[in-house]
Amino acid sequence: MTARNDELEQRLIDLETRLAFQEQALSELSDALAAARGEEARNALAMHRVLEELKQMRTALASNPFAADPSQEPPPPHY
Repeated sequence: MTARNDELEQRLIDLETRLAFQEQALSELSDALAAARGEEARNALAMHRVLEELKQMRTALASNPFAADPSQEPPPPHY
């Protein structure tokens, strides 16, 4: 009967070891996911800022008479 108990004890130890490794892996994955979510939020904010700056630049260029659409300009005086 002692061999059977030794076998069961070894199986229990193996299961506990596997569980510990899985808990550690789960913790590392959770940390990695949190970091990725933070990076995604920072990237979304940066993208929003870039788009706003692009809109402002387009507005500024549209209001500048020297940067108007060439098809809308009058012909030069020598024509």
